Amino acid sequence: MTVTHTPPRTATAPAPNSRHRASLEPYLYLLPHAVLFFVFTVYPIGYGLYISLHRWDLLSGRQPFVGSEFFRSIFTPDTPQFEFFWKTLWNTTFFTLVSVPLLVAAALGLALLLHRPIFGRAFFRAVFFMPGILTVSVMGILWRWLFDNQIGLVNAAREALTGAPPIPWLSTEGLAWVPIIVGTVWWTVGFNMTLYLAALGNVPQSLYEAAALDGATPGQTFRFITLPLLAPVTLFVVVTTALASFQLFGQSLVITNGGPSRSTQSVIQYITEEAFTNAQYSSAAAMGFVFGLLMLVLTAAQFRLMARDVKEGGS
Repeated sequence: MTVTHTPPRTATAPAPNSRHRASLEPYLYLLPHAVLFFVFTVYPIGYGLYISLHRWDLLSGRQPFVGSEFFRSIFTPDTPQFEFFWKTLWNTTFFTLVSVPLLVAAALGLALLLHRPIFGRAFFRAVFFMPGILTVSVMGILWRWLFDNQIGLVNAAREALTGAPPIPWLSTEGLAWVPIIVGTVWWTVGFNMTLYLAALGNVPQSLYEAAALDGATPGQTFRFITLPLLAPVTLFVVVTTALASFQLFGQSLVITNGGPSRSTQSVIQYITEEAFTNAQYSSAAAMGFVFGLLMLVLTAAQFRLMARDVKEGGS
């Protein structure tokens, strides 16, 4: 009997061209995003830095290199750039410090109320979310009319109920922030509320049942179960809301136009004025870079601090 030995099959090595195509394929998928990222992010940043280092004049064909001259003016007292940049930066910071806690607390409170099985729950969710679809111009005109010094609905209601004279909301420093802050909370609270509603829906009901069997009060249940489990969402809400608040522009522009005496003018509004009203493009570009770096530092510090709190709360 003759036994035939069949030689073992060996795997055929892929052709060099196919290996080359396989190595390039992931980069081809990333190429459209990389092109858009370079065109709309990297190139504008680089070109803005170039403008900030030159004395830019659209009416002249020459843009001489001046180095850090416009950056130094931001940190040099007795210059208009120093005075108005830091004043408007403080205005923006004040708006953020007041509006962010209000937006987080109001969103969480509404989510807790509308998470319960109450009558008309879907209707009220839609009512609180719908203002967010309005443009900033429509929102600003609405709240400017509500708080108008003479014909505003707020003053009309106050006069009808108490007989008191109208309050000059829009022309009084300090009071001018009221329509901006209240209007912003009304306008944007629905988005954060929706995030909290989604997070509350993922909390296991068995935890609440076990807490009820142990005799926990509603306050203890909220403190030791609900809040810790909502910590990751709260981190996201606080960071994104703070970033959006630092970008204040449309509300103060439409409602008060930055007045009175620049008391409600945001830093982005002043940078825009410096560029397109005063035609100081290099100065505006330098301010934009300083403000952007401050935003990066503050956001990184805030994210690190709150991420540590979330980690400690979950451990």
